[in-house]
Amino acid sequence: QVQLVESGGGLVQVGGSLTLSCAASGFDFTNYWIFWVRQRSGERLEWVSMISGNNEVTFYGADAQDRFTISRDNANSMSYLQMTKLKLSDSAIYYCAAAEKRRAGGFAHNWDRDDYDAVGRGTQVTVFS
Repeated sequence: QVQLVESGGGLVQVGGSLTLSCAASGFDFTNYWIFWVRQRSGERLEWVSMISGNNEVTFYGADAQDRFTISRDNANSMSYLQMTKLKLSDSAIYYCAAAEKRRAGGFAHNWDRDDYDAVGRGTQVTVFS
């Protein structure tokens, strides 16, 4: 059973940092790209970052570039999103998602939940001033 479980969300002041974790199970982790996506209240899913199965390639959305760092630990089937210089607009539910490498080849920034092979239940991040 494919499962992704996020953790690490919480309350953080503007300018602060937070690291999210994603524990994966039930699939061959190294064959999948891992994505971090988020959803602000009342808005659609927004892609944040992605990392290849072999840990060699990463991409970031414009808002995450230079502030967030994605990583993965293939030995333990984990992924992380280190977030720094947090802004009020970063408040959202953050989800970890996975796509098998061939599927990921067709990735588009406007992918919705059904486009991924799996999406976790999310972890809430709230940034306050």
